[in-house]
Amino acid sequence: MICARMARPVSARHTTLRTAVALLAAGGLLAGCGASGGKAGSATGGSGGRAGAAHMTIGMVSHAGDGDTFWDIVQNGARRAAAKDGVRFLYAHDKEGSRQAELIQSYIDQKVDGLIVTLAKPQAVKAAVGKAEAQGIPVVTVNSGGEFSAAYGALAHIGQDETVAGRAVGDELNGRHARHVLCVIHEQGNVSLEDRCAGVRAAFHGKVDTLNVDGTNAPASQSSLQAELQADPSLDTVVTLGAPLASLSVKAKQQAGSSAQIATFDLNAEVVRLLKAKDVAFAVDQQPYLQGYEAVDLLRLHRDNADVLGGGRPVLTGPAIVTGKDVPQLEQYTGRGTR
Repeated sequence: MICARMARPVSARHTTLRTAVALLAAGGLLAGCGASGGKAGSATGGSGGRAGAAHMTIGMVSHAGDGDTFWDIVQNGARRAAAKDGVRFLYAHDKEGSRQAELIQSYIDQKVDGLIVTLAKPQAVKAAVGKAEAQGIPVVTVNSGGEFSAAYGALAHIGQDETVAGRAVGDELNGRHARHVLCVIHEQGNVSLEDRCAGVRAAFHGKVDTLNVDGTNAPASQSSLQAELQADPSLDTVVTLGAPLASLSVKAKQQAGSSAQIATFDLNAEVVRLLKAKDVAFAVDQQPYLQGYEAVDLLRLHRDNADVLGGGRPVLTGPAIVTGKDVPQLEQYTGRGTR
């Protein structure tokens, strides 16, 4: 396991790693070491494993935008579990909430045996999730909107508490003596991204500004970041809320002639490289591979044994703060597609 610092609980700022892990475990943590699919619902997936032919079909609908490598890692975990469990896995994505609802409906029409959905824009998919459950299709939510999961009737939520993750970043920045932070939201209306910035603002002792960009438009996002850094030299930290934005922030910083440090939520191979080069100060790892893997496993176990993980509480996969010191282990995992 990566020897990263687990995020401190809100009420215990000086909690040790051992205690933090225990507290997270009590809340349902599944610890671990270690975009394909069509926007319109075309899918690929794993079958095989236990009995050769797939004995159930599971569909996942995410809020991923085009080119978001985070969701490649989620899919890697889901497909690995599907291959092990003898499950046919389908995947589709769209950043617009209305399209997500349509994709969920398409899987209902295909009579899948289970659904994995994200609740980044919860109101947009609420009715579709309700239709699935009304037709006896169990639903697991992952990654975003965990606070809505139980109310929407999902079996469980697998992910991190975004407010806690944001507070962990705020605490980390306090320790690094930051004073003025720019929190970059790459998808407007995504409740989880808003919670991350709110968590940073709640824990951080300095000033926090927010910048909204279109994460699917890299040139425009980089230009907006560069302009912001040039306009306000007091900005000493940029916090991006997704791995693809981290490298854009590094480029924007260089073009702006800024000395701001860059921090990010989430990992990919490029972020690990930037951590190694010290171009990114730290990252928040929420273990996306586990989110995909455990969601498929949970639905298969629920079908076979009526098992449910979490006991009604979220199954937490993070957060953990990782830095350049963790790069040797991280490089192993990014090479496997698990980080």
